[in-house]
Amino acid sequence: MVPLTMAKPGEEATIKRIGGKTEIRQFLESLGFVTGSAVTVIAENGGSVIVSVKDSRVAVSREMANKILI
Repeated sequence: MVPLTMAKPGEEATIKRIGGKTEIRQFLESLGFVTGSAVTVIAENGGSVIVSVKDSRVAVSREMANKILI
């Protein structure tokens, strides 16, 4: 397992685990980041990572993306 930040743009991966405190995990789950879901990195923009998850595009900080393991 590696953090989402290690994925290259255009690469699709499956979420294996979400780390962090309960509040962070719940926040990411509300955005659609749940174990077993497919996620694709669209681009990296400065301190943010833009990803496609569950038919929506979401920008998360690199810190949050590091908690999403693929």
